[in-house]
Amino acid sequence: MRMADLKAGWAVVGNDGRRLGTVQDVGQAFLLVSRGVFSGHLYVPASAIANVEHEVVHLNLAKNEAEQMGWEQPPREPDAPDSPPEADPLHRHV
Repeated sequence: MRMADLKAGWAVVGNDGRRLGTVQDVGQAFLLVSRGVFSGHLYVPASAIANVEHEVVHLNLAKNEAEQMGWEQPPREPDAPDSPPEADPLHRHV
């Protein structure tokens, strides 16, 4: 499944079956996961996703492990999809 196929509102669970939170937003390489009003957000990298089925994102690590990964900070690189070269009117081949 591609990141673009994931949707806000889907559940995110660890490989131990415990719920981590809910997808709030989907980037190119990260999911923004809401953990609730008092718990904040996590920026879960795509590499941590094991599989997706029935609108549930399953991670390849346990809930407690995911909470200890330091994913509270936003990614350093912008996570917006890159525009294809043909969409750039100034793009020229040299």
